[in-house]
Amino acid sequence: MAVLTQRRFFRVPEEAQVWRAAGLGQEKDITIPTGHAPLDAQLPGGGWPVGSLVEVLQERGEQHVWQLLLPALAQAIGRQAGPVVLVNPPFEPFGPSLGAQGLPGERLLCIKADKAAARLWAAEQSLRCADVAAVLAWLPQAKSAELRRLHMAAQQHDKLLFVFRGSNAAQDASPARLRLRIEGAEVLRVRILKRRGPPLETPIELPAYPARLAALLQARKGRPSAVFVPRVIAPAVPSHGRSHVLDRTVALP
Repeated sequence: MAVLTQRRFFRVPEEAQVWRAAGLGQEKDITIPTGHAPLDAQLPGGGWPVGSLVEVLQERGEQHVWQLLLPALAQAIGRQAGPVVLVNPPFEPFGPSLGAQGLPGERLLCIKADKAAARLWAAEQSLRCADVAAVLAWLPQAKSAELRRLHMAAQQHDKLLFVFRGSNAAQDASPARLRLRIEGAEVLRVRILKRRGPPLETPIELPAYPARLAALLQARKGRPSAVFVPRVIAPAVPSHGRSHVLDRTVALP
């Protein structure tokens, strides 16, 4: 005996059926503002995605890291009681400078490992730790499948995750939802290589130094300090100057 089943069909609004590539995707997950308004304006959800891999490509592993990430990390430690984990950082963070910008040195946990497999393991285990506020991992040799494992761990445990690789990895496949390349020396240029949205052909220009340090450097050069206005600029050949991780003088009152 055949049984007739009544089916009901509901019409989905047109705007919910498709994602229009001409506009930015709307993040359903949590995001944390980057602290850089021009960058937030170009990111889906208006900030760094929590629970997702953010891949940062750079010529040198230490260049501009803190200037780019410190505002968000200072917010992240307010959400979690535990540390910001640094896996195999290429530099030793200077605690007073970080503390002056909202990230106390005692909230950092640095993990050093010689082997690539050990670094990957440390990053994954840190993501699974409930109290960890964020994970920053320098994994220049990581493969796509390994990055996917980290992405899934960050997603499962709602963690803020940044993985740093060399600029030569730009042609490699990546599971990252957001992929950036940072360039420049006197100015920080952020190129968005991958996002949920249309390509951004021009870089976003941001200050390369904290405000107080920028004023001090201007004074040392014997000219008045100028107010930096962030903007999107035309493509330019990246310049390679000295490291600008964090100058110790930023901790000066």
